[in-house]
Amino acid sequence: QVQLVESGGGLVQAGGSLRLSCAASGRTFGTYVMGWFRQAPGKDREFVAGISRSGSSTVYADSVKGRFTISRDNAKNTVHLQMNSLKPEDTAVYYCAADKTSWLSADYWGQGTRVTVSS
Repeated sequence: QVQLVESGGGLVQAGGSLRLSCAASGRTFGTYVMGWFRQAPGKDREFVAGISRSGSSTVYADSVKGRFTISRDNAKNTVHLQMNSLKPEDTAVYYCAADKTSWLSADYWGQGTRVTVSS
């Protein structure tokens, strides 16, 4: 069982930055592929970014490539999403996810943190 707790969301103006964090419980954090997803009002949840177990490989949705950076610290059981050059269309609830095999699915979800980007 893995519990995920996100933090760092908030209100920011377009062009600004936010850093999301996800803290994971348990001793097996390093065995999970980690990802960030988001869900905007009235839309389906979508993949944002993923990172491999060691942190050596990352992948991004085209909509955030070059603006967002995912990272992890296995010693601290944390994963981060640095979001720069934010746009109003980035407004969503952001979810941290942990999966044994894929960054496009999730065995465990966090409760989400809301990001609002004003124009």
